[in-house]
Amino acid sequence: MCAAVERRMYDVAIIGGGVVGCAIARELSRFALRTVLLEKDAEVGFGTSKTNSGIIHPGHHSSNETLKGRLVVPGNALFDQLHDELGFAFRRIGELTVARDKDEFGKLEEMKALGESKGVPGLEMWDRDKLNREEPNLSRSLVGALHAPSAGVINPYEFAFALIENAQANGLELRVDAPALDVDLRDDHLEVRTPQESVPARFVINCAGVFADRVANMVGLDDFAIHPRKGEEYLLDKRLRGVVRRLIFPVPTAVTKGILIIPTYDGTLMVGPTAEDTDDRYDVTTTREGAEKVFESVRKICPPIDERATIAEFAGLRAASTSGDFIIGPTSVRGFINVAGIQSPGLTASPAIARMVLDILRDEGLSLVENPDFDPTNEPPPRFEQQSVERREELASSDPGFGRMVCRCETVTEAEISFAIDRGARTLDGVKFRNRAGMGRCQGGFCTPRIMEMLAEKLDIPLHEVTKRGGGSWLVIPMESGGSNAEGDGPCSDE
Repeated sequence: MCAAVERRMYDVAIIGGGVVGCAIARELSRFALRTVLLEKDAEVGFGTSKTNSGIIHPGHHSSNETLKGRLVVPGNALFDQLHDELGFAFRRIGELTVARDKDEFGKLEEMKALGESKGVPGLEMWDRDKLNREEPNLSRSLVGALHAPSAGVINPYEFAFALIENAQANGLELRVDAPALDVDLRDDHLEVRTPQESVPARFVINCAGVFADRVANMVGLDDFAIHPRKGEEYLLDKRLRGVVRRLIFPVPTAVTKGILIIPTYDGTLMVGPTAEDTDDRYDVTTTREGAEKVFESVRKICPPIDERATIAEFAGLRAASTSGDFIIGPTSVRGFINVAGIQSPGLTASPAIARMVLDILRDEGLSLVENPDFDPTNEPPPRFEQQSVERREELASSDPGFGRMVCRCETVTEAEISFAIDRGARTLDGVKFRNRAGMGRCQGGFCTPRIMEMLAEKLDIPLHEVTKRGGGSWLVIPMESGGSNAEGDGPCSDE
């Protein structure tokens, strides 16, 4: 092997920058390794992770007979420490799985027994009277519920950003807009080809989500397939804040945990998802049929919820595998490790998955020497909206940027936009997912121009190069002198 290859050899290359890939990257940064993460999109967390429901599951929904069932409880337990270290939004609000009749109430008893056998803390059966007292806006026809206090809510994209920022601070190299085009097998390493370069590494970790089977095919493996499952979700206006205080689940089926009511960390309600298999790995459209299904279901559980309160709708694709379970482990191709089929509860399990992958790499011969300079902490992002009046005045006095409001719906200041760009935001969505600018009632109608100006200024790019989420998602295009359009078209966007 030539010296040039030796100088740029990586110990580990991770394909895919969702929450699982980012969690693995952060775990690897604890050690003296040369690690690179390759993400096909403009920023990490822009695939399945950004459309995740954001629930940290307690673990009583899935059996220990599955790998995902075994990883969810230890994954849940790691979030308090991660939150303290990395400063992302996270709160344990508890979960209620509600029963509509005596048969479903019996199933809740079975779920409670399963959860207790797995070590899920604090599970408690509630009768109709307690349910009505604790959640008075739920339907009075419900006969009871199973309460799981360890359930939490999180902003999944913010979690991905926090993980990757900490990993980068501890030595990880990040490549965005770098899809894996092929993986070449060499005598003693693998090489991942991207549009920009060929990346040699002793180990390659396949975290490519709905494309994980295609990445596995690149090294000749065909022992599993991904059949995406689309879920539509609907975000409701903050005027419905407090209609429910906990996550609300129906009794699950064999295919899905059902259509949920989710009080998000930031105060909005989210309802969904649907669960529809699709052959299109790019299909993130929402449909009239999906909306009708979601709202018909949630109104039966919580009548005050009204589809007229919808301020945004979106869909995501779960990476459901033919095995129905997580696929995590070494393969017949030396150095190639699959972390595939990561659907729900993948977000919850992600810290435990990262530790499992570390053990696999160690068993496969990777020497893990602790990084003596590893710092587990991030500077938490400023959250102007959450501060007292006195603290807001102090912030505005110390930095005039806190005195200039950019997003009025979500109370996001210019200083917070600057912080997001300094921390890696390169797109409108990158800013939005870091601080909620553009997520409110007007959905960016007021703040988008100023955010675009700030991105252009701080990144030193023309305004027309600012995109919504990278690629061809332009919001404006350059104009020729005289006002004609340089491309012969009007303003375009891929949304």
